[in-house]
Amino acid sequence: MDKENKEPVKRKRRVRYKGAHPRHFKDKYKEHNFEKYPDDVQKVIDSGKTPAGMHRPICVNEILEILKPAPGQIGLDATLGFGGHAVELLNKIAPNGRLFAIDADPIEIVRTESRLRKLGFSDKELIIKRSNFAGMPKLLREAPGGFDFILADLGISSMQLDNPERGFTFKREGLLDLRLNPHRGRSAAELIRISDQEQLENLFIEYSDEPRARKIAAAIFENKDTINKTTDLANVIAFALTKKSFSDCPTSATTSIRRVFQALRIEVNDEFNVLEQFLRNLPFCLKDQGRVAVLCFHSGEDKRVMKYFEQGLKDGLYSDISREPIRPNANEQYSNPRSTSALLRWAMKNTG
Repeated sequence: MDKENKEPVKRKRRVRYKGAHPRHFKDKYKEHNFEKYPDDVQKVIDSGKTPAGMHRPICVNEILEILKPAPGQIGLDATLGFGGHAVELLNKIAPNGRLFAIDADPIEIVRTESRLRKLGFSDKELIIKRSNFAGMPKLLREAPGGFDFILADLGISSMQLDNPERGFTFKREGLLDLRLNPHRGRSAAELIRISDQEQLENLFIEYSDEPRARKIAAAIFENKDTINKTTDLANVIAFALTKKSFSDCPTSATTSIRRVFQALRIEVNDEFNVLEQFLRNLPFCLKDQGRVAVLCFHSGEDKRVMKYFEQGLKDGLYSDISREPIRPNANEQYSNPRSTSALLRWAMKNTG
């Protein structure tokens, strides 16, 4: 009680955690603060899920076996994301090694850098820059001899997928955005509004092999002025295919919805053009006998990586490449379902 005013002082109540498994992303604060609540986060991981605000690196052991990072080497993580692969690489190249890391996402790169600096990685051994693949050759100014190894994980990170404010997931309501850099280019909702039916159909065929592209494109085009949120788009597709809302639609419709979101994301971020530029530059950014590993998550990416690796082998730029993609082992696919679609390919730079 305040003695002077004789009125009780109102005390702010402690925030209550909303059940064992809160539904909303913002309410999962224990998962977001994994350093503070390690036991709670581990329970989520043990259940086969990825904690909110985190990303679990895929094929870690396989990547380390391919890249063979060693003390003193200089490497590049071309898709920093949550930093899981970066930490493993940094531990292998210490002491005296340097890891360059780039990412196009201006939101997550800040959070990841803060977390990695707290883990003790200074700007001497970890050099972080905001850029997409197109900026890779510019790094040669600071690494003039090229890189001993390069890693590119082409998947969308769990932090982006789980946060409805980023507009990447159709499972939760949020603005239909899908941009890796929300400050650049047009959103997916804007893309839909300026596209005609034929353009949408071609997009869904070319970028996601959607067999019902024509029917979906017609429905989206007819309703394009009302599609502003992720759930708006999901419901339009679900109703066109099943005459039911998204919450009641069968798995086959959900698969088509996922493909449409994938195609729109690829288009708004110009992902395939950026990837092909990266693949063209790759051999000239590696040291002799340098190694590269690329994690793909759908056929469009994998076909392009395979094409450039095979052409590089034919042209003598690479001395060896993977003949078949490497898949996550059964244990990883079981414990981390988001790894099931991963395809890992590698190449080794020729000498001279």
